[in-house]
Amino acid sequence: MEKKLNYRIRNWSDYNKALEQRGSITLWFSDETIKGWRENKSTGKKGRPRIYSADAILCVLMIRAVYHLPLRAVRGFVSSLITLLALGLPVPCYTRICRRAKELGQELTKLSRKRPTDIVFDSTGVKVYGEGEWKVRQHGKVKRRTWRKIHLSVCPDSHEIILSELTTSNKADDLVASQMIPKLPKSVKTTYGDGAYDRQAFYRSSYVRGIDPVVPPRRGGRLSQETDKPWMKKRNDNLKVIQGLGGDNEARQLWKKLSGYHRRSLAETAM
Repeated sequence: MEKKLNYRIRNWSDYNKALEQRGSITLWFSDETIKGWRENKSTGKKGRPRIYSADAILCVLMIRAVYHLPLRAVRGFVSSLITLLALGLPVPCYTRICRRAKELGQELTKLSRKRPTDIVFDSTGVKVYGEGEWKVRQHGKVKRRTWRKIHLSVCPDSHEIILSELTTSNKADDLVASQMIPKLPKSVKTTYGDGAYDRQAFYRSSYVRGIDPVVPPRRGGRLSQETDKPWMKKRNDNLKVIQGLGGDNEARQLWKKLSGYHRRSLAETAM
């Protein structure tokens, strides 16, 4: 264990000023906030037009969140700031702040309440920025780069991300997905994945949960022994169907249409 180094303070004047600066408060209103404080555009609804814009309400709410103030106190705090800065801006009443705060963020899409029945698995690489980027800029390209992998399970109906996992780049997709399957909602009945999930771990986890996996078998794949590995029955059935349709590329394309495998492409949209 390395010994922690202690540095003796010599510039006490600068050190004391730095400590005092930690407690200083500097607040100001930008020109954009002042110009957009009042509501200028019409809402198109009947009744009295609004006085304060959404930016004004949001500014008050931000001050409230930073200083943990109740609605009445934040109105008094903002009124004092505007008076000290001689801005001449009106301050909304605390009841108006409360009503308008409920309207902010209404454009955000709410999560679906429907329980997902289908899940699509996929993963993608994420480059880690930092020291590697500096080395490339200073010394040129290097052979080793740092990557991470993000694994997603997506509902193809609502396009919502149900589960996510961040792993190192050497983690296999099927192993991570097999660890995510037990965490899926009990309503899930079918899972979709590309050829990277054509592994025993993925089939075994799906079999334990009673889930039907839709995964294309690898080219040249062979039938597995179902007596010792009952979870491979679904894969054997897929192989038999592909072989019965001709065993070529057209047969694989036809199997994908019959099995609904193309829903897996919705994971690419989520990425």
